[in-house]
Amino acid sequence: MQHIHPADIQPRIDRLKDQDLYIHLEMTTGAYAAHLDSSKHPAATFISNAVIRYSHGSISGNGPYRVGLKTASGWIYSEGLTHYEESDSERLIMAGHDSQGKLVVALQLSKEPF
Repeated sequence: MQHIHPADIQPRIDRLKDQDLYIHLEMTTGAYAAHLDSSKHPAATFISNAVIRYSHGSISGNGPYRVGLKTASGWIYSEGLTHYEESDSERLIMAGHDSQGKLVVALQLSKEPF
């Protein structure tokens, strides 16, 4: 994975708008590792292969980055993104890693299920 550069991501977001897409969105603050460190609050969010359609999407911030997707009934928002998969031109795969390289957040969009 490569470090996010918003100028590389915004065109990818724009190419996927106004079509049915599968989304994978997850976030964890240590839900899987709380048993190793009781000071971590175990929290997680996970949705996979839900179908969405957005009319507007944007990336913002100075790093870590935020991505917002405006759907017909509301917004999907992901913050803390640091990396993306550069070699995958059909899907948009982004992730946020902490200072130790552990996954904290992932946002993925695709025309095909994950």
